[in-house]
Amino acid sequence: MPKIRTHKGTQKRIKVTGAGKLMRRKAFRSHLLEHKSSKRKRAYRRTHEVAPQDARHVTRLAPYLDK
Repeated sequence: MPKIRTHKGTQKRIKVTGAGKLMRRKAFRSHLLEHKSSKRKRAYRRTHEVAPQDARHVTRLAPYLDK
């Protein structure tokens, strides 16, 4: 059985914590920030865990992320 190719876009966007959680950045932080509240923009800075429904899909795209 050959090795699975890693999806490089996914590999660059997802980081794995020591506990094995998949962490990602929030969307909507790149532009049009004037009308967004400071509270909302602060929340975009943090990394968030990948939803359990999507975690399986992410691990198929990048199966060799450091775990």
